[in-house]
Amino acid sequence: TISSTAEKVVYLVVFHLSFFMFVWSYWKTIFTSPASPTKEFCLSKADKEQYEKEERPESQQEILRRAAKDLPIYTTTASRAIRYCDRCQLIKPDRCHHCSACDICVLKMDHHCPWVNNCVGFSNYKFFLLFLMYSLLYCLFVAATVLQYFIKFWTNELPDTHAKFHVLFLFFVAAMFFISILSLFSYHCWLVGKNRSTIETFRAPTFRNGPDKNGFSLGCSKNLREVFGDEKKYWLIPIFTSLGDGCNFPTRLVIMDPEQLTVSSQNEPAKSSGASQPFPTRPLSESQNRLLTSDCQWVESGPEEENVKSGSQHHFI
Repeated sequence: TISSTAEKVVYLVVFHLSFFMFVWSYWKTIFTSPASPTKEFCLSKADKEQYEKEERPESQQEILRRAAKDLPIYTTTASRAIRYCDRCQLIKPDRCHHCSACDICVLKMDHHCPWVNNCVGFSNYKFFLLFLMYSLLYCLFVAATVLQYFIKFWTNELPDTHAKFHVLFLFFVAAMFFISILSLFSYHCWLVGKNRSTIETFRAPTFRNGPDKNGFSLGCSKNLREVFGDEKKYWLIPIFTSLGDGCNFPTRLVIMDPEQLTVSSQNEPAKSSGASQPFPTRPLSESQNRLLTSDCQWVESGPEEENVKSGSQHHFI
């Protein structure tokens, strides 16, 4: 009949489309090389030789401070030292970490994934999210189409052939993968909404005023755009559209959650720093990043805020 033919066509189109997007995203996640810091974060030959000659950590830190004075670095180690990779011999940008498996420093490293045999970071995080999403949809599609035969198997309405065991196996595999991928995908959706990586969830980045797990969060919508880009028509396609260069990220050093700050800042202007607010709520790189140019107007009210005015020209060490 015409209706059954149309259903078959729709089934085949959805099946092949979901499978194609799944394979495409998986391919991009695997074969996209992890992004590494640019040459500006590497020490000069003279600084490198001097750093290696020094034996005192204080003298080494002084060399790193001098080399990092013009770099857009706002985070430090827990002991307030410049984050330096002895293996790669470079100053680590914010959110950059060294991967022992890949043996390189990876920009905005999230984790090293054995399922894709690659680091998940700034260059392929969007692809990884799409891979999880299309894997989820693919498993759901397979489980939904096999469900009617699975029900017939338990009601003894399925013909007694070897195929019924294939149906049983296929349904259980699709359902188990769906449940496991759903938990992982939900977790990473939460991370995107908070603008955190897996590493930052377990170890909050340290800023001038101490660790702050929300230091890079700009609000849910802007956090989403930072990963997927400004043009929504490209969000579901595995092509690179993430904002920024992976080395410099806009930051908002606040104690409260940035989503709450956005609501409160629309009702009243920012007040001067005091005992109740130990550091300014103004973004450190507002003039450098378009993500921070539209929502809030900040009021200059003290010398401490003047120091933050030139955002990318200051670093916290």
